[in-house]
Amino acid sequence: MNDIYADKSKTLWERWQNNAKRNPDRDAIVHWVAGEEPFRWTYKNLTETAKKFSVRIAEAGVKPGDVCAIIIRHNSFFYPLYLGISRAAALPAVLAFPNPRLHPDKFRQGLEGMAQRSGLDYILTEKELEPMIRPLVEKPGSTIKAVFFPLEWDVTSEIDPKKDAEIEQISKSVKETEPMLLQHSSGTTGLQKPVVLSHRAILNHVTNLGEAFKLTENDKVATWLPLYHDFGLIACFHIPLSCGITTVQIDPFQWVLAPILLLEVISKEKATVTCLPNFAYNVLAEKIDDEELEGISLESLRLTVNAAEPIRHDSHEKFAERFKKYGLNPLALSGMYGMAEVTLGLTLTEPGKPISELQVDRNELSHGVMKPADKNSIVRVCVSSGKPIGGCEARIVDEHRKDVPDGLVGEVAVKSVSMFDGYRNYPEKTAEVVENGWYYSGDYGFKWKDEFYIIGRKKDIIIVAGKNIYPEDIEDVVNQVQDVDAGRVIAFGEEDPNMGTEQISVVAETKLTTEEDKKRIRLDILKAGMSIDMNIHKVYLVPPRWLIKSSSGKPSRKANKERLTEGTDPQVWSR
Repeated sequence: MNDIYADKSKTLWERWQNNAKRNPDRDAIVHWVAGEEPFRWTYKNLTETAKKFSVRIAEAGVKPGDVCAIIIRHNSFFYPLYLGISRAAALPAVLAFPNPRLHPDKFRQGLEGMAQRSGLDYILTEKELEPMIRPLVEKPGSTIKAVFFPLEWDVTSEIDPKKDAEIEQISKSVKETEPMLLQHSSGTTGLQKPVVLSHRAILNHVTNLGEAFKLTENDKVATWLPLYHDFGLIACFHIPLSCGITTVQIDPFQWVLAPILLLEVISKEKATVTCLPNFAYNVLAEKIDDEELEGISLESLRLTVNAAEPIRHDSHEKFAERFKKYGLNPLALSGMYGMAEVTLGLTLTEPGKPISELQVDRNELSHGVMKPADKNSIVRVCVSSGKPIGGCEARIVDEHRKDVPDGLVGEVAVKSVSMFDGYRNYPEKTAEVVENGWYYSGDYGFKWKDEFYIIGRKKDIIIVAGKNIYPEDIEDVVNQVQDVDAGRVIAFGEEDPNMGTEQISVVAETKLTTEEDKKRIRLDILKAGMSIDMNIHKVYLVPPRWLIKSSSGKPSRKANKERLTEGTDPQVWSR
């Protein structure tokens, strides 16, 4: 077995401390801010500072088992704070810092809903948010006990050795089966489902997904993924930190403004691994000028993992084609499928090998059958998400939760040694999706030659006259329309009472403003739908940055549909 998995620690804190003892001067986390010298946390400095935070946390009244919600922007002290919460046997829960465009009342309502359902005990945030959050603490009946500003705390001076020893004893008494993390599933509101993960679940995943990634002590991870999302927190924080390898953390907001940042980091730091949701491949391929790429080398990159949304053939093709002259090995591209409920990953395509793809008949797929395309077919390219990783099992089942044959579309059911302990304070929700140790994901896909192909979410499917339409298919073709902002499109179903069925609606962001231009782009969108035998019923054109995103950075179909049905936004142009 690879030496980085030889550690048999029972808790995350024990694992981090052991890594610090083995390699005290190795970089644990390189905190990257554009235009500044990177801040480098060694394993020794990181754990020593985490100890100081743990004492401050205990002195503030936080008890073992309390949930500490962290709402902090990209900051070098986030990492030891997170570790310090865990050492104090409290549960960290990383939440998104509010977008400046989000109304304070909306943010408060979301946070209050989350606090009431998840049972948030403390908010650890920045001073700037005090006017927004303080009313929640003072509100009668609030579950939130206090709000703290840990970036204001002194963690440079020495700590009380007696208090430090007490906390060390508390950390040693924690059992591997006890909760370590409250991970909120992807969403746009405070009603996200809170996933409880134990130390054992996360450490099992460190080994199983780390081995699937083929990580060694020579690897280095580069990431811009936000740490409030499971893809960023588990794949690009917990796994490398527990394996004793280096992570370079880039500010997500800076990456959005300047995507070249990730490539600069890979090139300068000689990073070997990165993780990206599908839309990021398009952004990197299309939003960077050639002049920015001067001196960039991606030769060190051996693995780039696509996950968190359906994997699209065109995105991989664009990315590989754009960067092959900068040393990118196309075989570095890999696909993963998973969910927070199994800590993160369930299936993965084998690193260093071509990803399997199937050209299938789109109409047959809409009727639940994977049939290879022929010359008369409207083609959909289905991209494999690979085979189950170690410690995981997966099945495709029908509406009665019975297995279906390979090649038939059904719901993905999963079982894992890294399974969540349930949704915190949501026993009824847990009971809905977990049965006899199997978690029923709500995702649709099929199995073929031992590989899993994920094609959409059950709740997002549009049913037109009995035919299942996957919104991803429509979004793919509309994204190709000239003057549509690529990646800023959603498709959803709207009830048509006259027809007694759903009809396809599309929302697309565009910079165009004149009536004539809007009519032209609407016609182009309708034609794009017809090209894949889809009749788009209604087109909504909206200005750039209009679409509401989920916490994973994807435009949310549900939230945007609800916003449109209010029918009060003057910025929306529809026909």
